[in-house]
Amino acid sequence: MNKPELYQLLDDRKIKYTAYEHPAVFTVEEADALNLPDPDAGTKNLFLRDQKKQNYYLLTAREHLPVRIKDFQKKIGARPLSFASEEDLGRILGLIKGSVTPFGLLNDTEKQVQFYLDAYFQNRTISAHPNENTATVFLQADDLMRLLEANGNPVQWIRLDDMQQQGNP
Repeated sequence: MNKPELYQLLDDRKIKYTAYEHPAVFTVEEADALNLPDPDAGTKNLFLRDQKKQNYYLLTAREHLPVRIKDFQKKIGARPLSFASEEDLGRILGLIKGSVTPFGLLNDTEKQVQFYLDAYFQNRTISAHPNENTATVFLQADDLMRLLEANGNPVQWIRLDDMQQQGNP
Protein backbone atom coordinates (compact mmCIF):
# COMPACT_ATOMS: atom_id res chain seq x y z
CA MET A 1 0.00 0.00 0.00
CA ASN A 2 1.53 3.29 -1.06
CA LYS A 3 0.92 6.75 0.38
CA PRO A 4 -2.09 7.73 -1.80
CA GLU A 5 -3.70 4.32 -1.18
CA LEU A 6 -3.22 4.74 2.56
CA TYR A 7 -4.80 8.20 2.53
CA GLN A 8 -7.74 6.75 0.58
CA LEU A 9 -8.12 3.94 3.12
CA LEU A 10 -8.13 6.42 6.00
CA ASP A 11 -10.73 8.53 4.17
CA ASP A 12 -12.86 5.46 3.37
CA ARG A 13 -12.77 4.38 7.03
CA LYS A 14 -13.60 7.96 8.09
CA ILE A 15 -10.49 8.13 10.24
CA LYS A 16 -9.53 11.72 11.01
CA TYR A 17 -5.91 12.51 10.23
CA THR A 18 -3.63 15.32 9.21
CA ALA A 19 -0.76 14.70 6.81
CA TYR A 20 2.35 16.83 6.43
CA GLU A 21 4.56 16.44 3.37
CA HIS A 22 8.30 17.01 3.93
CA PRO A 23 11.73 15.99 2.65
CA ALA A 24 12.69 12.38 3.34
CA VAL A 25 13.82 11.73 6.92
CA PHE A 26 15.69 8.66 8.10
CA THR A 27 16.25 9.27 11.81
CA VAL A 28 14.41 10.61 14.84
CA GLU A 29 16.80 13.56 14.84
CA GLU A 30 15.94 14.43 11.24
CA ALA A 31 12.23 14.16 12.05
CA ASP A 32 12.67 16.44 15.08
CA ALA A 33 14.35 19.05 12.88
CA LEU A 34 11.14 19.33 10.81
CA ASN A 35 9.40 21.00 13.78
CA LEU A 36 6.11 19.31 13.04
CA PRO A 37 3.20 20.04 15.39
CA ASP A 38 2.58 17.93 18.50
CA PRO A 39 6.10 16.73 19.37
CA ASP A 40 4.60 14.41 22.02
CA ALA A 41 3.13 12.35 19.15
CA GLY A 42 6.57 11.42 17.79
CA THR A 43 7.49 7.77 17.50
CA LYS A 44 10.31 5.39 16.74
CA ASN A 45 9.76 1.96 15.26
CA LEU A 46 11.79 -1.18 15.86
CA PHE A 47 11.29 -4.06 13.41
CA LEU A 48 12.57 -7.14 15.20
CA ARG A 49 12.81 -10.89 14.69
CA ASP A 50 13.62 -13.83 16.90
CA GLN A 51 16.86 -15.73 16.41
CA LYS A 52 15.15 -18.46 14.38
CA LYS A 53 13.41 -15.95 12.06
CA GLN A 54 10.08 -17.54 12.95
CA ASN A 55 8.51 -14.57 14.74
CA TYR A 56 8.56 -10.91 13.75
CA TYR A 57 7.64 -7.94 15.90
CA LEU A 58 7.09 -4.25 15.31
CA LEU A 59 7.43 -2.09 18.40
CA THR A 60 6.32 1.53 18.19
CA ALA A 61 7.45 3.65 21.13
CA ARG A 62 7.82 7.32 22.05
CA GLU A 63 10.63 8.66 19.95
CA HIS A 64 12.93 9.63 22.82
CA LEU A 65 12.12 6.75 25.19
CA PRO A 66 15.13 4.47 25.62
CA VAL A 67 14.10 0.92 24.77
CA ARG A 68 16.28 -2.11 25.42
CA ILE A 69 15.49 -4.95 23.07
CA LYS A 70 16.37 -7.49 25.77
CA ASP A 71 13.85 -5.92 28.18
CA PHE A 72 11.15 -5.93 25.49
CA GLN A 73 11.94 -9.56 24.69
CA LYS A 74 11.55 -10.56 28.35
CA LYS A 75 8.35 -8.56 28.73
CA ILE A 76 6.63 -10.35 25.83
CA GLY A 77 8.19 -13.76 26.56
CA ALA A 78 10.01 -14.05 23.24
CA ARG A 79 13.19 -15.83 22.21
CA PRO A 80 16.25 -13.58 21.88
CA LEU A 81 15.49 -10.73 19.48
CA SER A 82 17.52 -8.70 17.02
CA PHE A 83 16.74 -6.25 14.26
CA ALA A 84 15.18 -7.81 11.18
CA SER A 85 17.08 -7.43 7.93
CA GLU A 86 16.34 -4.84 5.25
CA GLU A 87 15.39 -7.78 3.03
CA ASP A 88 12.78 -8.94 5.57
CA LEU A 89 11.54 -5.37 5.94
CA GLY A 90 10.92 -5.13 2.20
CA ARG A 91 9.55 -8.65 1.78
CA ILE A 92 7.16 -8.60 4.75
CA LEU A 93 6.16 -4.95 5.21
CA GLY A 94 6.94 -3.56 1.74
CA LEU A 95 9.09 -0.84 3.30
CA ILE A 96 12.63 0.45 2.98
CA LYS A 97 15.03 1.36 5.77
CA GLY A 98 14.07 4.72 7.27
CA SER A 99 10.39 4.25 6.47
CA VAL A 100 9.39 1.75 9.16
CA THR A 101 5.86 2.53 10.31
CA PRO A 102 2.86 0.73 11.77
CA PHE A 103 1.07 1.38 8.46
CA GLY A 104 3.51 -1.11 6.89
CA LEU A 105 1.51 -3.82 8.64
CA LEU A 106 -1.20 -3.22 6.04
CA ASN A 107 1.27 -4.80 3.56
CA ASP A 108 1.83 -7.87 5.77
CA THR A 109 -0.37 -10.21 3.74
CA GLU A 110 0.52 -13.27 5.83
CA LYS A 111 -0.04 -11.42 9.15
CA GLN A 112 3.28 -12.64 10.47
CA VAL A 113 4.26 -9.48 12.36
CA GLN A 114 3.03 -8.92 15.91
CA PHE A 115 2.53 -5.24 16.66
CA TYR A 116 3.14 -3.64 20.04
CA LEU A 117 2.28 0.01 20.63
CA ASP A 118 3.51 1.97 23.63
CA ALA A 119 0.50 2.31 25.96
CA TYR A 120 1.53 5.94 26.48
CA PHE A 121 -0.35 6.66 23.25
CA GLN A 122 -3.72 5.33 24.39
CA ASN A 123 -6.29 8.10 23.92
CA ARG A 124 -3.58 10.32 22.41
CA THR A 125 -2.39 11.50 19.03
CA ILE A 126 0.38 9.53 17.35
CA SER A 127 2.46 10.24 14.26
CA ALA A 128 3.62 7.77 11.64
CA HIS A 129 4.96 7.76 8.11
CA PRO A 130 2.37 6.76 5.48
CA ASN A 131 4.62 3.92 4.22
CA GLU A 132 7.23 6.35 2.97
CA ASN A 133 9.37 8.81 4.85
CA THR A 134 8.39 11.90 2.85
CA ALA A 135 5.30 12.60 4.93
CA THR A 136 4.02 12.26 8.48
CA VAL A 137 0.44 11.44 9.43
CA PHE A 138 -1.08 12.46 12.77
CA LEU A 139 -4.08 10.50 14.01
CA GLN A 140 -5.54 9.04 17.18
CA ALA A 141 -3.55 5.98 18.29
CA ASP A 142 -6.77 4.15 19.14
CA ASP A 143 -7.93 4.62 15.52
CA LEU A 144 -4.61 3.24 14.30
CA MET A 145 -4.98 0.16 16.50
CA ARG A 146 -8.55 -0.45 15.29
CA LEU A 147 -7.44 -0.09 11.65
CA LEU A 148 -4.61 -2.61 12.06
CA GLU A 149 -6.76 -5.01 14.03
CA ALA A 150 -9.50 -4.84 11.37
CA ASN A 151 -6.81 -5.71 8.84
CA GLY A 152 -6.14 -8.93 10.77
CA ASN A 153 -2.85 -7.98 12.36
CA PRO A 154 -2.14 -9.11 15.93
CA VAL A 155 -1.94 -5.83 17.91
CA GLN A 156 -1.29 -5.10 21.58
CA TRP A 157 -0.70 -2.14 23.81
CA ILE A 158 2.45 -2.49 25.92
CA ARG A 159 3.52 -0.57 29.01
CA LEU A 160 7.08 0.51 28.37
CA ASP A 161 7.20 2.72 31.46
CA ASP A 162 7.33 -0.48 33.56
CA MET A 163 10.74 -1.25 32.10
CA GLN A 164 11.93 2.26 32.92
CA GLN A 165 10.76 2.01 36.53
CA GLN A 166 12.75 -1.17 37.02
CA GLY A 167 15.90 0.90 36.71
CA ASN A 168 16.61 0.29 33.04
CA PRO A 169 17.80 3.29 31.08
